Amino acid sequence: MRKNLVNENAAQRKTYVGFIFDEGENSRKKEILRKIPVEWASMHNEGRIHIHDLDAYGLTYNCLTFNILNKFPYDQYEGLDDFQKITGVFEFLKQLIAKVSNEQSGGMGFANFDRDIATILKDLDVELSDINQKLVYTSIYNLILWCTDSHERMGQVSYYVTLNIGLADNEYSRFVCRTVIEAFYNSPSRTVRPNIVFKVKSGINRYAKDPNYDLFEKSLLCSAKKMIPTYLLCDCELDKDYDPLNLSVMGCRTRVVDDVFGSTGSIGRGNIANISINLPRIAMDVINERKTVDLEKDVISFRIEWRKIARIVTEILLDRYEKTIKHPGKDYPTVSNYQLWIEDFEEDSQSYNVFRHGTLSIGFIGLSEAMELLSGHRYYQNDAVMAVALDFVKYMRSFVDECKRTYNLNFSLLATSGEQISGRFEELDLKAYPSLTIEKGYYTNSFHVNVDSGLTSFEKLSAEGPFHRYCNGGCISYVEIDGSPIGNSEALMELIEHGIKVGVHYLGFNFKLDICNGCGNSGIFDCCDKCGSCDITHIRRVSGYLEDTHYFTRGKKCEVRDRKRN
Repeated sequence: MRKNLVNENAAQRKTYVGFIFDEGENSRKKEILRKIPVEWASMHNEGRIHIHDLDAYGLTYNCLTFNILNKFPYDQYEGLDDFQKITGVFEFLKQLIAKVSNEQSGGMGFANFDRDIATILKDLDVELSDINQKLVYTSIYNLILWCTDSHERMGQVSYYVTLNIGLADNEYSRFVCRTVIEAFYNSPSRTVRPNIVFKVKSGINRYAKDPNYDLFEKSLLCSAKKMIPTYLLCDCELDKDYDPLNLSVMGCRTRVVDDVFGSTGSIGRGNIANISINLPRIAMDVINERKTVDLEKDVISFRIEWRKIARIVTEILLDRYEKTIKHPGKDYPTVSNYQLWIEDFEEDSQSYNVFRHGTLSIGFIGLSEAMELLSGHRYYQNDAVMAVALDFVKYMRSFVDECKRTYNLNFSLLATSGEQISGRFEELDLKAYPSLTIEKGYYTNSFHVNVDSGLTSFEKLSAEGPFHRYCNGGCISYVEIDGSPIGNSEALMELIEHGIKVGVHYLGFNFKLDICNGCGNSGIFDCCDKCGSCDITHIRRVSGYLEDTHYFTRGKKCEVRDRKRN
């Protein structure tokens, strides 16, 4: 097996089966690029755009929030005792995740994991006896370890699973919520999966008077130790008018809410496909063609060029969508059998009625670098450039909304995480414009401020918050903390409150977590301060998920190098 294969994502672990898969995947990508119009393929190859999950083009959709209660197989548990029911439910979840991952290209989410699991167990007449509580805890703990340790998808990749919790409405669902948090808190330091998202909502858990405030406090204690959970701020400007039960995060940031076909919310819906646009490359094209430096004229040119590219991206998304909906339900046997999408698949008919509820996302990366190239300033350091940057994101959203009206499909604007493309775009741009590229090995995610900004946590959230309201396809803001804030979860609560105030939709806390592979000690070190071993695992957050930095892509390794605390 070749040893020089480059990871496309940090969850990848090279194996023989994975090597064979990669060979086939790469062949499939080349085939797709040969079949689509030359202009589209050239734009992808040149790094002007990135067609995500290219191998899945026209074959399947991207990601899904399971409609888990719709056709749960209760009949399989008839006549079983409580032990068999509890362990059987969680074994079913593992099998469901593994099977669905073979039918789609991206992540999967549970919008209300605590409430749904409580509903299933109650419907199975599983009472919360002491022994059953211990069994549920063990089952959830094992599910968490399985999500971290399983790299079985494609023979090499872990499953992208997100559990949304926090809106528990009775003692049973409160118990499940508390158990998820405690199980992750007590799991080994190396535990990095699944992504757990705590929904913060006034009247439910946000304030001391709210019934689930204790769960919010417990969640913050876990985040202070493990960086998980992250937080969906349901009272923010973007989300405040929606039922929080219908909101969720899927994958590292995907948001699916509005639906032109009437089914508002994320449950039973997902993203069909997404394509990201390289903003710094457009800025370089503008600079290369301009006669004199004039920011106002340059911004107009920047918009015109972006719109040209966005129109082509729209054509690609529509082509991909039209090809995908032609597949019958029998091509998605697990998803179809358990009706995990919002509508039923028909075995021998095309999937239009199902996939019309999905989203088609136009993404972007490198807003900060693009603004710096055009103006000479990082946007968050100059009020005038900040206004230009925000107005441009608003402009992108207006284009996406225009597509939604024109094609009567769920187009959305995605603030791309860019795990693979942050380095790929910069590398290709360096070849095209060696004298213009801001050479550092990567581009900054979406609308984020530079990772070495020097801004405080509150300043960073204030700078990024206004962008969230326009990125209806998904977005996140992080703050980088200098070391684990164990014992200071109140500070995290203050940041969450500030995030809500300034418009942040989804928030995460980052800090360095180093683990000694010799004795298990954790902290911040290159050699263990307890046993002296230098065999260390460095855990960092990359594009929404935690991972071992050893497996990061080149661009993300460069980004981690530059990160400074907020």
